[in-house]
Amino acid sequence: MTYLLPPLNALRAFEAAARHLSFKQAAHELHVTAGAISQQIRLLEERLGVQLFERRTRQVVLTSAGETYLAQVRKAFRRLADATAELKPEGVTSLLHIGLHASVALDGLRARLAQFRRAEPQLAIRISQPAGLHELLEGKVDVVIADRVQRHPGYKCEPLENGFLIGPLGTADCPEIEALRSCLLGDAGPARSAPPGAPLVVGRPSSSRRPSKPLFSA
Repeated sequence: MTYLLPPLNALRAFEAAARHLSFKQAAHELHVTAGAISQQIRLLEERLGVQLFERRTRQVVLTSAGETYLAQVRKAFRRLADATAELKPEGVTSLLHIGLHASVALDGLRARLAQFRRAEPQLAIRISQPAGLHELLEGKVDVVIADRVQRHPGYKCEPLENGFLIGPLGTADCPEIEALRSCLLGDAGPARSAPPGAPLVVGRPSSSRRPSKPLFSA
């Protein structure tokens, strides 16, 4: 059976741009130019006959059609990622980079973050403080914990017990961030032992894009 699929490179460009809400960050991740990402997405939009992004002066935002399509593309990518993960040796880890607003007390989160590490032993955690919406928009962190509501187009701000969890719409419901949210709300399931390769590192946000492997990368 032959599947009638859009070009896979265009789908990768779309997913990365939707996750970062940035053609530039998507280009950095996929090791191409921002112009190449823009061209791939334009070709995909022409192929589908719908506009997936609203182009703004300094940002791109998903249209309603783009949000609907992203949900299905993410499911397909997740199935591919799960199938690939089954072939990988045990102990392979990925990194979740969490930003904390300057006014958020890290000591008050240590127990919940330690619980998160035990619940997700394959996932390493890096903490950057201070970090806020600016660092999130620049792609220096994957998600931000803040003490007050911070709204921005294309980003989701969800209440916690003592603050808010902010992340891009493209990854706000990914398994890693859902697990983090559950731990921060005290809803995590049974914990497992975390291996030495899944550290929690605390530091300041880097001035450049993090070198670690991003979520949903191939």
